[in-house]
Amino acid sequence: MRNVLLYIAASIDGYIARTDGGIDWLSSVEKENEDYGYGEFLDSVDTTLMGRKTYDDVRGFGGPFPYPGLNNYVFSRQEQGPDSNPVQHVTENPAAFVKGLKSQPGGNIWLIGGGQLNTLLLNAGLIDEMILSIIPIVLGEGIPLFGGHPKETKWRLTKHEVFDTGLVQVRYVAE
Repeated sequence: MRNVLLYIAASIDGYIARTDGGIDWLSSVEKENEDYGYGEFLDSVDTTLMGRKTYDDVRGFGGPFPYPGLNNYVFSRQEQGPDSNPVQHVTENPAAFVKGLKSQPGGNIWLIGGGQLNTLLLNAGLIDEMILSIIPIVLGEGIPLFGGHPKETKWRLTKHEVFDTGLVQVRYVAE
């Protein structure tokens, strides 16, 4: 069975983006020749999952779509029109869809976000591992890591790493 990995950065106060979707604050930890394990992580996945708002933010960054060689699924409550990017728009229940994906052969599945989709999959027990990069900034407001009403779940720390930029990366697996 495939694993769903939530690989994401968050502020100290638990936000994954500014209220307007901005992530400019992530640049505060950019460092030449340091990718915080992103390259290795990306090599382990063959599928991405993201909510429509997150997808809109990704498209707004400019440049080519960043995941052209992967199977990309964008979840929305409403039908979406034609798209020039290599994505499949999904309107069915995200939990049921992801449960089906997990049972198919393949590599890891990257849950990119956003907060609402994170909560839906968390509450359905479908997130197997979380890799959180905590950025040393307090935003005060924004889009929370888990939006809506996440249910209480227990996680076990498997790894942690502290970088000289102040970024702390923690890995948790579901108990």
